[in-house]
Amino acid sequence: MSSALLAIGRRRTTAERRRDRERDIIRATRELFDERGTIDAQIDDIAKRVGINKALIYRHFAGKEELFALTLVDYLGELDQRLAEVDNPRRAPLNRLKALSEVFVDFCLEFPAFADCAMSLLRRTGDELFGEITEPVMTKLGTAMASALQRIAAILEAGQRSGVFDDVDSDYLANHLYTQTLGSLHMARVGLIVSSGRPGHPVVHHADVGTVRSTAITATLATAVGRKALNGKKTTPRSTRAGEKS
Repeated sequence: MSSALLAIGRRRTTAERRRDRERDIIRATRELFDERGTIDAQIDDIAKRVGINKALIYRHFAGKEELFALTLVDYLGELDQRLAEVDNPRRAPLNRLKALSEVFVDFCLEFPAFADCAMSLLRRTGDELFGEITEPVMTKLGTAMASALQRIAAILEAGQRSGVFDDVDSDYLANHLYTQTLGSLHMARVGLIVSSGRPGHPVVHHADVGTVRSTAITATLATAVGRKALNGKKTTPRSTRAGEKS
């Protein structure tokens, strides 16, 4: 075998080892996220879980935020698979949206670190994100988000065509629903609600997870219906396509 072919083989092997190491690091990060949450998942602990020196992590990722972004990509890939399993274009748009909302809410409740990580990135401006995360990773993150959001946007468009949902830009509304759900489920994460007691003595209550779940799903459907409900318009389809399921 020529030296040129040997060199190509070595480069390919090195590239494969690098990809395997990156996958190991992301897998370890997600494991720690699920066990401890994002706050308690430290780079030192991730390195120990993989069995490498902490310095090696920074050879693969620009920083902690980039590693967390790629871990979010991993979560989003699993979420999209779950959404695809329950989505049925033959069902009525309101029921399709309800089914996907239930999956999304339950995913957030099952993996609180996913919601934490997603909200952490949403709190940053675009300039901040591009300052901490390289463009290829931002592209991966955007692609992963777009896959799930497009499913929602397609349902919103179907509901708009049948007269069920408000006529709002579907891409904007899909992003709004994503952010709205993440924010509302933070109540389940905190586990507390506050009400008024005696003057100067607020009362803290336990937030029932089941109530938070049902409210988040209802809020998604109500937001999709939008001004039609406010204006007192009927929210039933103008026409039902043949073969459409409820």
